Amino acid sequence: MPAWPFISRALAREGDAPARPARIGWGRYQHMSTIRVLLADDHALFRRGVASLLAAESGFDVVGEAADGQQALEMARELMPDVILMDISMPVMDGLEATRRIKAEMPCVRIVMFTVSDGEHSLFESIQCGASGYLPKNVEPRVLCSTLRGVVQGEAPVSRAMAARLLQGFARRARHAAPAAAHAGELSVREKEILEQVSGGMSHEEIAATLAIAENTVKNHLKHILENLHLETRV
Repeated sequence: MPAWPFISRALAREGDAPARPARIGWGRYQHMSTIRVLLADDHALFRRGVASLLAAESGFDVVGEAADGQQALEMARELMPDVILMDISMPVMDGLEATRRIKAEMPCVRIVMFTVSDGEHSLFESIQCGASGYLPKNVEPRVLCSTLRGVVQGEAPVSRAMAARLLQGFARRARHAAPAAAHAGELSVREKEILEQVSGGMSHEEIAATLAIAENTVKNHLKHILENLHLETRV
């Protein structure tokens, strides 16, 4: 397990700053200035370090800790936290699947992916699953705290390095998609002939007779035409 710079500092202060008791249910409406955080990570030492760090900061309340994605889902249902710090690689259910399910059931819960992996694939998949932010585990404590505050206020923060990687990924995907999109709109000579007949209101049987081809051939060509032009029906 990699070394995270703030764990030792957080653990050193653990005795001076005991964790606050969790507030569940209607309590969240009585403490709107406090950000209620659920930690989901399979490393107990890491969870304790982050919990101690947040306990030493004003405005944070760690309401629970989950050791895998399934526990995170169950605890999110019970505790309804404001934000979840979610690791990606966990047993039983990984963080991506847990994020997908939590956002489907509880769209108001914000989720920040907090992971060692900073690969482009994980970044894109996290966004697709509904994550509001994405941070590496070697992030500075002040950045972590500001990120949590920003997420609750509706921001979608990522680190500068990951933002650059995200933009590069979008550009690369756009370059790959452009030739495919251009090719997708092309029709063969036969397909253009059939399209002209369809526009004149002719049936499959009439088109087949006019072009001296089988009716099934007409149907297959029409299917390809609809796919290429992104249409649902011949009408």
